[in-house]
Amino acid sequence: MHNAAFASLGLNWRYLAFEVRPENLRQALLGARDMGFAGVNLTVPHKILALDCVDILDESARLWGAVNTIRFEGRGPDGQWLPLRQFDQALPREIRAHGFNTDAAGFEHALLEDLQLKLTGKKVLLLGVGGAGRMAALKCASAGAAELYLVNRTAARASELAAEIGRQFPALRVTVGYPKSKVDLLLNATSLGLGREDPSPLDEEQLAPARARAVYDMIYQPAETRLLASAKAAGCQTANGLGMLVGQGALAFQLWTGLAAPVPVMRRAAELNIYGH
Repeated sequence: MHNAAFASLGLNWRYLAFEVRPENLRQALLGARDMGFAGVNLTVPHKILALDCVDILDESARLWGAVNTIRFEGRGPDGQWLPLRQFDQALPREIRAHGFNTDAAGFEHALLEDLQLKLTGKKVLLLGVGGAGRMAALKCASAGAAELYLVNRTAARASELAAEIGRQFPALRVTVGYPKSKVDLLLNATSLGLGREDPSPLDEEQLAPARARAVYDMIYQPAETRLLASAKAAGCQTANGLGMLVGQGALAFQLWTGLAAPVPVMRRAAELNIYGH
């Protein structure tokens, strides 16, 4: 999707994928810096490790506790730090790695675009409190959700996150376990659904899909997980994680290039690459 965006704007840029072992992350980032990369994206398991590998953290990375986007910046003649794209000739002598998190904003944007749903005042059930789940929970809290229910395979982890959210957002009602009443949003942040034979992450004896107005599954491949299929059959609004993937990518694109991302182009490219149509 990034290469399609570059091409559509006539940029002589290229987005490439590299497999890097966690213990080599720091050296890989130093190499990317020294080769003059404009920036990089990071995926699991590097997002948390990168917190200690960058020179400066944006507020987004500090708030969500993870780095998924790095922009390399050089010190200009006046001492100001500028994105490397602004250095037309030789690379500056001093270059730093600036860490950002675009996942949370991409997640919120996807809910609005794909489900026409704002988190403010909503009751949310979140399945899974790992890296993506923790980000989603904190985003729900910061966006003004009214109630948040946390369900996790290991209940202790859900309790730890509930306590953390309670300290930061004391006005939010956070509960570990399933709600007794309907919810506005059921959100899956577990990996259950990546495999076609995976069971649904939702315990339907605890909450029937019909008791959720909208269901969002962060998984985007397959396009329709078992959870989304049952939710659609129950008449819920549904969406998968493609919108979040594109949304966070569009924000990263803007950080690197300084240009507005051609979002429709990026989404279409992602659909073709992932689904083949």
